Amino acid sequence: MAEEETSQNVQLPISGSCHCGAVTYEMKVQPRFAVECNCTICRSLGTVWGHGSSEEISVTAAPGATLSYSRGDKELAFHTCKTCGSSTHWEGIEGDSVGRMAVNLRLAIPGAVEAIGHRHFDGADTWKFLD
Repeated sequence: MAEEETSQNVQLPISGSCHCGAVTYEMKVQPRFAVECNCTICRSLGTVWGHGSSEEISVTAAPGATLSYSRGDKELAFHTCKTCGSSTHWEGIEGDSVGRMAVNLRLAIPGAVEAIGHRHFDGADTWKFLD
């Protein structure tokens, strides 16, 4: 899929939850595409991200329901449900990433990633889309 192409429409909001339901999200806008990154953390988590701003995405969870993980430049905090271990989202916490978020679209209804359009991103090396 070329970068200029747009995805199909999906029903908004896009919602998802971890396996046990302790963490849920709603994405109020459709991302241009779903992104699968090959960096070490994304590859390990097996996620497909839907990117947006913190104004476009809401995450609902009880206080302390997620574990937060950051490394390297510590600009992103990756969140995982403490109960079931599902990787739910990341949020920008430092630098240019503040205000940015992404949710794990693998936790949305089946077919959401396919309807949005799936792209592969080389976060391990070139920092460019591979398609």
